[in-house]
Formats: sequence, C-alpha cells, structure tokens
Amino acid sequence: MALLKSKLLLWQLGLVVVFFIGCNSQAESNFKVEQGYALGTTYNIKYEVENDTEDLKGQIDAVFDTVNKSMSTYLPTSDISAINRGDSAVVVDKYFREVYLHAKQIWRKTNGFFDPTVGALINAWGFGPEKAVNHMEDYQVDSILEFTGFDKVFMSDDYRIIKKNKNIYLDFNALAKGYTIDLIGRMFERNGVENYLIELGGEILTRGNSQNTNKIKNWVVAIDSPMQDKEQRVLIAKVELKDKAMATSGNYRKFRVDEATGEHYVHIINPLTGYPQKSSVLSVSVVADSCMLADAYATALMVMPLEKAKELLKVTPEIDAYIISADKDGDLIEYKTKGFQELLLE
Repeated sequence: MALLKSKLLLWQLGLVVVFFIGCNSQAESNFKVEQGYALGTTYNIKYEVENDTEDLKGQIDAVFDTVNKSMSTYLPTSDISAINRGDSAVVVDKYFREVYLHAKQIWRKTNGFFDPTVGALINAWGFGPEKAVNHMEDYQVDSILEFTGFDKVFMSDDYRIIKKNKNIYLDFNALAKGYTIDLIGRMFERNGVENYLIELGGEILTRGNSQNTNKIKNWVVAIDSPMQDKEQRVLIAKVELKDKAMATSGNYRKFRVDEATGEHYVHIINPLTGYPQKSSVLSVSVVADSCMLADAYATALMVMPLEKAKELLKVTPEIDAYIISADKDGDLIEYKTKGFQELLLE
C-alpha cells in the first residue's frame, strides 16, 4: 500500500508524541491491539470485541487504502495527485469532499492562517521535503503567493476541483490523519465496538472506557514535553479522555535559541505574507469531538501568533486547547482553556 506521508504546515514540524497509559489485566482480555505503519507514520489501535475470533484488521487496512487513493500526495494515482497535475475532470469521492469542506471552514475561521495550499512556500524556504530556492528574493515570494491561497480553489456542483492557477498544490495532510482516525472509529461503531482507542502518529480518538483495574476507567494519554533532550522522555501532562479526540502539533526538539537575546523560538511560514516568522509556541494540544477537527486546529494554532490563537479559542467553543510556549529564558509558559484544564490529571 502506498503511504500518505506527513507533510505539515510548519517547518520541520516534529509531532509531539502522545501515547495511551493503561495497565493490562484479565479484565482486558477481550481487547485486541493492532499495530503497524500507515500514512507515513505508526499506529496503535486498541478495541474491545465480544470474542477472540473477531478481527477487524482487514477493515482497518481498507480505511487506510481508501484515504490513500483519495488524498495521498505521495501516490501518483490518487485523486489529489491528479488534481495537482492539473486534471480538472476528476470527480472527487465523498471522503475528499468531506475533508475539503472542513478545510474550507477552518481556513475561513482562522482568517487564512490554516491553508492547505502553503506547501510550495514551505519547500521554497527550505523547511520542507522538496528542493529549496537559494536566496529567496521578494519577487520570488510574490510569484509563489500567486498560487498560494485556499480562496483560489473551488469545488463545482458536480464535485470537480477548480483551481484559479494550475500551479496550486493541494495538501490535506494537516487534517487527513485525524480524518482517517474518525473513519476507523465510524467503522468500529458500525461493527458494534463500543470501547476503543485509535492512535495514528500521535493523534487520538477514544470511545467508551479502557476497562483498567484502577479507579479511572476513562482513557488516559500523556503529552511529551517539547523541551526534553534526545536521551530521555519527559511527560508534561496526563489527560483523561472520554469520547473525545486529541491531536498535538509541536516543534519537538526543533526550536532555536537566539544567540543575542536568548529567546527560544521556531520558524513557521506565514501563508498570508509568504515569509517565515518567529514563534515562541512550542506545542499545541487540541481536544474536540472529532479527530479531524482536533488535527486541523492543532496545526492552525501553531501557525497563528499566540495572541491571535487565544482570541480564536475564545470564539471556538467546539475545541479546547493546551498551548506551551517559551520565554526568553527558556522557561515554559502554559495556556489552557477551562475545558482542557478540567481534563488534566494531577
């Protein structure tokens, strides 16, 4: 199966590792665990079945295959690859349409800071997987901005994607992982699975409970500190989830220190100006009802200036967030919405 590799909206965006904590017991004997590699990352799925002979691995793989065929920029035969090559005759499937419409909503809600067309700028500045442009000049930025902007992409009534500029490059990877998790969750529910945790590349969806022997029956996940070194893992928070999704985006071990000021920052690409800008935000965790929503907003809040991110959270009740930034001395500063605070365990 071809892989949909992660190509995110931030320079060298290192995913903050999130994993579930639980203890194995006889009470969990009906839980199956599926692990593997898909969409350019690893996955761990734990779900409860009525008997040991029940196996949904084939249907899980089918979801990965469906998303790849629709939205993998690394699969030449996918719909999105054909669209990026300029094929306007492609009629996109229901999965593509759902992701496209949600991406459009979040693009509007974030005033363009979330933009699935920003990949060309990331590559040009040398922050992505493709060849960089040496010594970027203003005219080159202006040229790339001509084919950057989700306002230049439309979906017709017969579900074809129309681009104002043939060079526009669509990339839904900032929400496709979360959407894939949601699809697996829907498949579980069609099959009567009530208790499960799906983790794909650090993004998580939970339903029901974990059936642990401790007093906490809900799923508990942990967030890595973005300031830890390579030799050790440091957990910065534990979160209790009940029928919720969580996604974490972060510049994990990839921040810089300004030699003159001592300020900790990361470089991100502003899709509105086309230029890199400094950001003190090191990681963002978002909780929402759907993993696609959590995934997209975690990326968007990383791209936005911190104060604008806080303003967005005040008018977006469908999500809660935990933002970690660093001051000039390297000390961590935390910002948590009330809803996220209530999910944290001591």
